[in-house]
Amino acid sequence: MKQWLLELRELILPTVCAGCGRSVEPATVLCPPCDAALPRFEIPGPTPPGLDACVAAAEYSAATELWIRRFKYPKPGLAGIDTAAGSVVRMLACEAAARAPGEPPALVLPVPLHPRRLAARGFNPAGLLARSVARAVRIPMDARALRRIHDTPTQTGLGAADRRRNVRGAFRAMRSLPHAIWLVDDVTTTGSTLSEIARVCRAAGARQIVALCAAATPGPRQAPGTTAGVQQATSPLPATNGSERSFRSGLHRDASDRPAS
Repeated sequence: MKQWLLELRELILPTVCAGCGRSVEPATVLCPPCDAALPRFEIPGPTPPGLDACVAAAEYSAATELWIRRFKYPKPGLAGIDTAAGSVVRMLACEAAARAPGEPPALVLPVPLHPRRLAARGFNPAGLLARSVARAVRIPMDARALRRIHDTPTQTGLGAADRRRNVRGAFRAMRSLPHAIWLVDDVTTTGSTLSEIARVCRAAGARQIVALCAAATPGPRQAPGTTAGVQQATSPLPATNGSERSFRSGLHRDASDRPAS
């Protein structure tokens, strides 16, 4: 959409909550009740092998799953334009970035789709999230630095060991990588995919690898709906008043993602 059309829409249409349609403050994605329905936590349990950290914004609960499924599996045609879901999932990805430990990265990388699946779906959900995170931190994003060279079967229903075997050798780095990178995905379960990508990235030169996910399934030591108890890291990202909440509400809604009543 042309920039002038976006600006015109901002003047005409009110800013509303992506969840319920209530009026909200400008640049706010969800009203407080809808925001509270998404249980937040940092990914529990041990960090998947090969990663220096793995941060997820929200528990993959029923409410979170609904937003992510709407984002990843839109209806065909104009009926599939779901700016509300895009706003919410991008918000969660940026929340994860706001809690990422360590130095700011030199490059942001999305978890790649196999070309066959990318052609069938038309977009890479992780790529959209990585672009939003990269825009937030003003750091380059390279969607072509990693390639999925094997169209592996779905991980759904597989145990941890089978998941690791399923993705072994499925990825390739297409360029040398800088010291510090962020890997971005929508959801992590066992971390097997992220671990395999981290192995490939280290072989290509990366040494500090942080994974960022919009959501994660609860780990074996994490009861649903509880707090992970991980100490919050100092954020390398800009925030207008120094708070993560302000960063979250003030940053993640591009004009093109804003729901309208």
